[in-house]
Amino acid sequence: MTAPTPSIQFFEGINEELSNVSLRRSRNSGVRNVLMTFKSLKALEKFNSFTKRFSNSLMLIDEEGTISIEPSGVKFIFGGDEGDNLERVDCKFEIEEEDHWERFMRFMNRYAEANGMAYGETPKPKGN
Repeated sequence: MTAPTPSIQFFEGINEELSNVSLRRSRNSGVRNVLMTFKSLKALEKFNSFTKRFSNSLMLIDEEGTISIEPSGVKFIFGGDEGDNLERVDCKFEIEEEDHWERFMRFMNRYAEANGMAYGETPKPKGN
């Protein structure tokens, strides 16, 4: 039996394509903040969301099972001449527990490998 391809879903059965992910950790609290960016949502195309059940959460699915996350915020950014073209969707959430973080990172590594993504550090600005 083959392992399922890692996927990200807002609506059951509609796999979304992650464009970027930003991972940060608060120096004070140690809480990890995740920002996932999507350039488009398949759930919005052709009224797909009306034919599928909304999960009330972001679902990250891989060979270990499903991670269900309630985002702390989902922001739709529009642009274009009329301001009605969806440019991207930003989905934010926090991860406090170390074991949850480890599980999330296992998912992200599988998702990145399956989708030709690579991890890279943001260069730190040089001091004076």
